[in-house]
Amino acid sequence: MTEPAEPARTAGPARPARRGRGRRPADEVRADVLGAAGALLLDKGMGAFTIEAVAERAGASKTTIYKWWPSKGALALDGYFHAVESALAFPDTGDLEADLTAQLRSFVRVLTGTPAGRVIAELIGQAQTDPDLAAALSQRYSGPRRELAVRRMRRAREQGELRADVDPEVLVDQLWGACYHRLLLPGPPVTEEFATSLVGNLMRGVRA
Repeated sequence: MTEPAEPARTAGPARPARRGRGRRPADEVRADVLGAAGALLLDKGMGAFTIEAVAERAGASKTTIYKWWPSKGALALDGYFHAVESALAFPDTGDLEADLTAQLRSFVRVLTGTPAGRVIAELIGQAQTDPDLAAALSQRYSGPRRELAVRRMRRAREQGELRADVDPEVLVDQLWGACYHRLLLPGPPVTEEFATSLVGNLMRGVRA
């Protein structure tokens, strides 16, 4: 079975603002802003997250940030994903059970082994009363993440690993939804062993 990727390291302090003359390339500024946003989220949480604080850490102007991100929530989500992206890559080795197990275990390690679990829980909670944040969460994080998993399962169905009548959308809800359930509600913890059991149980029922 393919070993899951190592969890993302907690983003360190953002680089200090550069004071030299001249304008930095846009790609460099954008990367600094994303790094600063991810670091601030993981260090302080959503309660301390502001455009002003990110601008100060990144050495960028608020005007520049607003050109790329229309709201604090949109920037927070992009910063969050920037911080954890390497740990959430979805493998495709041709063995669906191995790939799902690797990805789900890696996801759980991010949730439990780094501050990212607390951050995403805060973002989900605030999204319940913030329509802009809810829309950004769907468009910038949960939607794209969901589509990666759905595409992988569709390929597996086309290749005969899954039954033809299986709905990949439902499978995503069964796997990742169960992890978020344990993350957000008091009760049994979300663990890597739990993730492995989820995949094993699911595959026994849907394998072609």
